Amino acid sequence: MRWRPWHRNPRIQKIRVEVETSYIEEQSDPRDKRFVFSYTITIRNEGQVPARLFDPPLDQLRTRTANVKETRGDGVVGEQPYLKPGQGFRYSSGAVIETPVGTMQGSYQMVADDGQQFDAPIAPFRLAMPGVLH
Repeated sequence: MRWRPWHRNPRIQKIRVEVETSYIEEQSDPRDKRFVFSYTITIRNEGQVPARLFDPPLDQLRTRTANVKETRGDGVVGEQPYLKPGQGFRYSSGAVIETPVGTMQGSYQMVADDGQQFDAPIAPFRLAMPGVLH
């Protein structure tokens, strides 16, 4: 099915996305340009209608060297959560990058119970090795 997002009504369709990140020192090796991060994402339906994560997220990973990598997975950790108003879904994932600092951003493609499709943005968030940024 081709994705055709409709103009979303923010009072009815409101998905909040929050992100927590961690640097995983024991799996990283800066000498080999290997920086490992985990991130936990919470998706919460703050709207008035139930919605399902319809299609996998499109993530854009950007590093200090201006490399951009786009990925699309199968749902979130293999699931397509159905969120009633007030419900949330939390999952963890990770990223391995070649620089000590990077950013990720993207969107989830959602479909409401009435069939209306809309995007839930993932605001840019930073992956940073501790002590690199002031």
